[in-house]
Amino acid sequence: MGFETLLGNSRLKENLTGAIRQGRISHFYLISGPLGSGKKTLARLLAAAMQCTAGEKPCGVCKDCRKALQNTHPDVIWVEDPEHKTVSVRIVRQMRESIFIRPNEGQRKIYIFPQELGPEGQNALLKVLEEPPSYGAFLLLTDNPEKLLPTIRSRCTELHLQALTPEILRSALIKEFPDTAEDMREAAIHRSGGYLGQAKQILAEAEEASPQTEEFARAFAARDRLGIAMLLVSMEKWKRDKFTEELSVWATLLRGALVYRSGQTGATEAEQALGAARSARELMGAYKEIQNAMQYAQGNVSVAALCGKLLWQLR
Repeated sequence: MGFETLLGNSRLKENLTGAIRQGRISHFYLISGPLGSGKKTLARLLAAAMQCTAGEKPCGVCKDCRKALQNTHPDVIWVEDPEHKTVSVRIVRQMRESIFIRPNEGQRKIYIFPQELGPEGQNALLKVLEEPPSYGAFLLLTDNPEKLLPTIRSRCTELHLQALTPEILRSALIKEFPDTAEDMREAAIHRSGGYLGQAKQILAEAEEASPQTEEFARAFAARDRLGIAMLLVSMEKWKRDKFTEELSVWATLLRGALVYRSGQTGATEAEQALGAARSARELMGAYKEIQNAMQYAQGNVSVAALCGKLLWQLR
C-alpha cells in the first residue's frame, strides 16, 4: 500500500518511504498545506506506518494499520477542541499527562493535532516535545507554519503538501463526481488552487445548495430587500454551527460570482446570475460582511444578532 492513496507529492512520499525503511521516524512531524491539501490523509497514513507490523509500512492490511486508517486505534489520538477556534491549553495539558501512560496495543502512542494551537497551547506542548517518552509521537497539522513558535518549528520534521496537477485533479473528480458537467469540473479545478479537498467542496456545494442558499442567491441578485430580510429572520434561531456552514456556502457563491465577472468560464447558473446583477464592488462587500459574520459566530456572538447585522449590510 505505502503512501499511494495520497495523491501527487511524489518526492515527499519517496522521502518518507525511504526514511521509514531505514528506521528514521521522527517523534514530531509538522504537516503543512492549505485547506483541502490532504493533511489529514497524510496524518492517517503516517500514523498507520508508525503502528504497522508488516515489512512495507504502511501495509494497509495488518490490524494496527487498518485501525489507524479507520480512526479506531486506541493509541492514535486526535486532539481536538470543537468548542473553540484553537485547542485550549487545558486540553493540551491533559494530553501531556496522558502520554506517560504506555500504549494499549500499538508500538507507539501518537497524538494528532488537526486543529490550530494558540501560543499557550504551543508552549504547553513544547514541554513534552523537549523530553518525550520513547514511544511518543506527535503530528501537528497547520495551514500556515508561520503561526507556530520558532521553538516548536525547530523541533519538527516538516512535511509540506504541494498542489496537484490538473490531470490528477481531473481524474479524481471524474471518479467521485461522474455525473457532474465537464465545465463545472474544470471550473472547480481552476478555482481550487490545485487542492483536491477544495475542488470537492466547490462541487459538493454546487450540487447540494440548500433552499436558503437558493433564496439568498435569488434575493441578492434581484436586490430584493424584503426577501433577504425574511430569509435572515427565518435563520435567527439556528444553531451556530449550522449558521456558519450556511454562510460558508454563501461566501463560496459570492466568490464564484466574482470569478465569473473576471471573465473565467464554468460558473454555476446562480454565480452567473449574481455576477451579471451585481458589481464587483457589491459582491466583494457582501463577501467581506459574510466572512466577518462567520468570524463573529466563532467568537460566540449570537446568531440573531448576526442576522440583524447582515440584514443591514446586505440590504
